[in-house]
Amino acid sequence: MTEPDEHTRGTYWLDRPENVSRIVYALFAACALFALLDLILPRHSVFSFEAWPGFYAWFGFIGCVGLVLAAKLMRWVLMRGEDYYD
Repeated sequence: MTEPDEHTRGTYWLDRPENVSRIVYALFAACALFALLDLILPRHSVFSFEAWPGFYAWFGFIGCVGLVLAAKLMRWVLMRGEDYYD
């Protein structure tokens, strides 16, 4: 009897740790590449702070953290009890 193939066995390619590690390393490499390009390529900025190295990376990071914190605060305002519809 033959062993079932990968699709019938129920395994997914992201279940293998080496594939996840490859994706993480690829993301690190992409971040490093874009950080280097940020230092090399000229910018056409309107405001002076836009020309700071890494400005858009920090702006995006702070914006994402702000959204998560705002969602946590909104949870307390919008949350209803478990028996709200009873």
